[in-house]
Amino acid sequence: MRFKLERNGVGPSRRFSFRYTGPLHGLIPRAWRNADRSVERSRLAPHDLLAETVAGMLQRPARSALTALGTVLGVGAFVAILGLTATASQQIDSRFNALTATEVAVEDTGGERPDLVPMAFPKDADARIERLNGVDAAGVYWPVQFEGGATVRAAPIAGASGGEQTQVVAASPGALEAAVPHMAAGRTFDRFHESRADQVAVIGSGMAARLGITTLETYPAIFIADQPFTVIGVVDDVDRKADLLLSVVIPRATAERIWGPPSDGARARMLIATRIGAAVQIADEAPYALDAAHPERFKAIPPPDPKTLRTGVTSDLNQLFLLLAAICLVIGAVGIANTTLVAVLERTGEIGLRRALGARGRHITAQFLAESGMLGTLGGLVGTSLGTLTVVGVALAREWTPVIHPGTVAAAPAIGLATGLLAGLYPSWRAARIEPAEALRR
Repeated sequence: MRFKLERNGVGPSRRFSFRYTGPLHGLIPRAWRNADRSVERSRLAPHDLLAETVAGMLQRPARSALTALGTVLGVGAFVAILGLTATASQQIDSRFNALTATEVAVEDTGGERPDLVPMAFPKDADARIERLNGVDAAGVYWPVQFEGGATVRAAPIAGASGGEQTQVVAASPGALEAAVPHMAAGRTFDRFHESRADQVAVIGSGMAARLGITTLETYPAIFIADQPFTVIGVVDDVDRKADLLLSVVIPRATAERIWGPPSDGARARMLIATRIGAAVQIADEAPYALDAAHPERFKAIPPPDPKTLRTGVTSDLNQLFLLLAAICLVIGAVGIANTTLVAVLERTGEIGLRRALGARGRHITAQFLAESGMLGTLGGLVGTSLGTLTVVGVALAREWTPVIHPGTVAAAPAIGLATGLLAGLYPSWRAARIEPAEALRR
């Protein structure tokens, strides 16, 4: 017996007919020979696909929630990382503008014969620089050199307990003002102390605790190389020159009177605090303001370009944190793929029944892809919300302004959808290859 397959129509309405063409073709009634043994092609409407997807997810809600958790963490980390990076970059901008972009350093090179000019800065160096337009404060400083190092004690007896080997810095009042100290107790020395070369000192709070200085009401004294100095201030923090917190700071005039000018190995420097936008101009004018006849004795160092530094720091943060977010997304994708594959194995009988009733392989593929894609999308939406709340919470706790790019919020759910679809490719392909007869036997 031989039959001929005939196709009528195109697209979804296409129908198939079987017609007998064997040796007894002429003996068979025409009505039977031309009988339409047609079967309409199976279709899966979008609303049916959505209903099956929701039913498959709600069949095991706890498993679906745990499956989406990986995507929630990955997308949430993605949004939080980009938001926190943008917020931190904004704070970096402000800090660069407030500190780095307003700081100028001037070095005393001594010119061609530094050995003949131990101190190129004039006595009124602070006043000369502060007269320049755009300068807030300026001062000279240098580390005082001692043979064998400087031992600071809270008692006048040599070898007494409580001695600290630390650095002693001679500074003019303008240098301390430019460093912007935050006082825990007392005050800094001023031009009055400088003019009289008083033996007063300002120390950090850590050193004060080590030396046993708890109050300034008793006018405590410390001894530097057996020279007494009255502690008039304890510094808790500084905006510039953080090394001052670990040093004993004494007036410049006092250091010159007792130990002389700075040595060649530790020449003096000047710290200048400027207004925003004036640093480069001040760096050009400072050598001539200090000594118009010998500007070559000074080397002014302007602040680095904040844009370059900001770009570098932001790029490094983005690369590091995006790598962490990508790792979270990969973990989420593996979780979705594993759960979807387990669901395929558990629903083998259901897949076989659907195939036996006319469902095609692509219908099975679409169903499982839709389930994994919906899990990824839900995880993306929840992760986006959690990431946004994390950025806002951290910013409020740090008193920052939260910064989140709208593109990040818009792209995050799409990333969750893509993660779910990629994770469901292999399980869906495997489900489509299950043979109906074999599936129904399980």
